[in-house]
Amino acid sequence: MVEKFKTLPDNVKQFVGLVTVTVIVILFFTILNNIFGGGDELIAKMKAEEERIAQERKLNEVISKLPSGILVTYDGTENHRLTDEIYESVCKVTKLIPQRAVMGANLINYKAFQIYTNNGNLIKETFVKWENNKCFAGFTLEGPLDDGTIETITVSGEALSFLSTGIDTRVYYIKNF
Repeated sequence: MVEKFKTLPDNVKQFVGLVTVTVIVILFFTILNNIFGGGDELIAKMKAEEERIAQERKLNEVISKLPSGILVTYDGTENHRLTDEIYESVCKVTKLIPQRAVMGANLINYKAFQIYTNNGNLIKETFVKWENNKCFAGFTLEGPLDDGTIETITVSGEALSFLSTGIDTRVYYIKNF
């Protein structure tokens, strides 16, 4: 068989070599894909991430069009009132809860105030989420009470206003009573 191959013209030998290399490369990548490929799961993750990025861009576009200043959800104020649709968008894109909103929410929760002041104003976790057509914001505090016991407390409530800086939005007021 090798003798017959040696007697073939050079262009046939080159063609057979090309076909052989092509088959080997295809087999190699097929084996690698079976070993390391994520398949459908990877494609689903990539599509979900693309959708998340597209949604975030859309929300950021809404935020960039908002006026700077205090944005409220209620009538009877000189501040900019949000429509229901924009209120939802602002809620979904907001991630920051500044110290002013934390202190305001702590005023009516004495344990939270104790923990906040006793542990050096440290906040363990913050969250802003959209549920049941309302925006809820809150934070978790962990630290000592005045009697020395360590306690964890979560303070949350409806986010009724936001502060738009032109670059981002922040929770301005949390109604937690």
